[in-house]
Amino acid sequence: MTAARVGDECAPSGADQASMARRHAWLGALRQLAQADDQIDAAEQSQLEVLLAAELPGESLEQLPLPGDAALCHRLGIGTSIAEEFLRSAVILALADGYLSEREVELLRHWSQLLAVGEDLVGKLESDCGDSPNPNHHLLDPLRHWLDAIHPHDPAVAELLVKLIPAQCPFERDVVILGRKVGHIPPMCKVNPLYDELMGLRFRCLCFLEGEDVPPATADPTAYD
Repeated sequence: MTAARVGDECAPSGADQASMARRHAWLGALRQLAQADDQIDAAEQSQLEVLLAAELPGESLEQLPLPGDAALCHRLGIGTSIAEEFLRSAVILALADGYLSEREVELLRHWSQLLAVGEDLVGKLESDCGDSPNPNHHLLDPLRHWLDAIHPHDPAVAELLVKLIPAQCPFERDVVILGRKVGHIPPMCKVNPLYDELMGLRFRCLCFLEGEDVPPATADPTAYD
């Protein structure tokens, strides 16, 4: 990020110890969420590694400490805009593999209560979203509206969200044998029940960072790519 890091709205270019500790707590908590199912999904790990390289260059994901409740409250505050942005980034990371597991929902619910942000939204999430989510499931509607309501206003957070939401599925690739393309594995991101909302959010963040007018949530999210 440029003038600020995650959650540091006025941080100088040489981040002080407090802002460094905040980034450790933020990214450490995201790592904890990714490990909620006892292993980090490939899509989640890829996103975390991109964030770690940008926010804490030279540090290892495996050595990133997991913060306790007291550390999160101290570094993010209770009921603050920083805590709200953290919870949003956590929800987006949890959706990286297309579904929310029971353990992920439990951890998100715990953080929302601990930090006093997003409790109404997270409280509505069912713990059995499962491996094959129904994109028309009415319980996801509040989450869709919540994602559509996010309008970037801080460059640091906008850059964070762009990094968290890849432009295309990381598993899309050509199949090449002996230099010859023999097939193509198409992107599977559209199995994500919130694919359109995530792409729309990424599009709005890109427009904000480019200094362009931010389109409404109903704009075509593929127009920018």
